[in-house]
Amino acid sequence: MNAELISVGSELLLGQIVNTNAAFLSQELAIVGIDVFYQTTVGDNDSRLTVSLKQAISRSDLIIITGGLGPTKDDLTKETLASLVGKKLVHHEKSLHNIKSYFQKRNRPMSDNNRKQALVIEGSNVLDNDYGMAPGMIVSVNGTKIVLLPGPPQEMKPMFLNHLLPELSNLLGEQTSITSRVLRFFDIGESQLETDLLDIIESQTNPTIAPLANEGEVTLRLTVKHASKAEQKRLLDETEERITNRVGQYLYGYDDTSLMEQLFLQLQEKRCTIATAESFTGGKFSSMLTSFSGVSSVFRGGTVSYATDVKENVLGVSKEVIMNYGVISMQCALEMASCAKKQYDTDIAISFTGVAGPGKQEGKEPGTIYIGIAGLSKDPLCYGLNLDGRREAVRDRAIKYGCFYLLNEMKRWNKAE
Repeated sequence: MNAELISVGSELLLGQIVNTNAAFLSQELAIVGIDVFYQTTVGDNDSRLTVSLKQAISRSDLIIITGGLGPTKDDLTKETLASLVGKKLVHHEKSLHNIKSYFQKRNRPMSDNNRKQALVIEGSNVLDNDYGMAPGMIVSVNGTKIVLLPGPPQEMKPMFLNHLLPELSNLLGEQTSITSRVLRFFDIGESQLETDLLDIIESQTNPTIAPLANEGEVTLRLTVKHASKAEQKRLLDETEERITNRVGQYLYGYDDTSLMEQLFLQLQEKRCTIATAESFTGGKFSSMLTSFSGVSSVFRGGTVSYATDVKENVLGVSKEVIMNYGVISMQCALEMASCAKKQYDTDIAISFTGVAGPGKQEGKEPGTIYIGIAGLSKDPLCYGLNLDGRREAVRDRAIKYGCFYLLNEMKRWNKAE
């Protein structure tokens, strides 16, 4: 099956919005073995969209259109397609009910044009919108399947993954179902991961293996096709085992999780309390950790000791350490973690000190980072890093490394128990 993507919206042509939808869809379709041969971007114009649709229908088996399903007059996608295929637009009652409920719950009046979002092409297979108002739909035209998805990525991506992806087997005309498992890795680059697994990736056909780098992490999406759920699981488990036998030390989680979420879950599981002492991260580690419901059971508190005198007078770092080694040092990171553990009476504590940039500090280059951990071994531990990138990227990566080091140390700590 060959596919074609049509992105609708004048804002895309004007460069006001980056077209991330096309990249996402191309990657996801490739994973399940569907080749994308064409990508087209069309403004909010019915005549130009009609020309693009006719051309796409003549050459593609699957067409996915994103955008143009909103309530305003320039949202013309479903109207244009309905006119082209000679079908009426009818209200989808479930979607209309959801739209009405949305406004009722917020005590806001619903304008007439919001009803437009509940319109679907008569006879289409409707795809629910779990994060917005306008539903998607699948329309058949002379053997070509045309899919309409909303433009906002926060609506389009879950609709594709949760509703369209399970339908792709039917669209492909196969009696099999498609299941994916995402393996998440940290502290290994995409090129190194691919090198270590190249023979597995090249020889594997079912499941397929697709690497993807994203925000300092690497993921592998394993996608399997089979009619039997038990066989799907067996194939995925076998492939995962082959992968983890080589690079399992970098694996930290699955699917949509994050390093911070995995740390939180590990802390909860082991009933382990934690405190923080942050300098250049400015409390960001604590803020991210406290975004999870129920975190009060594990997080007792933290100190943002940005200034040197705060490290000494509030946190309790000794004057001798500061004078002899400076605040950007392994010794300071170790004392910060130890002081936080004692101050907040926790099982463990983590500290961050370093140079986020752009300039040097204490003669240290930007990206020089020290992360201290107290409580998971007899003596406090310290990890040194040299990170590249802009100020905020350095801070974010340091926090991820802090989570990763804690997770690894907690594994060893568990074994010691």
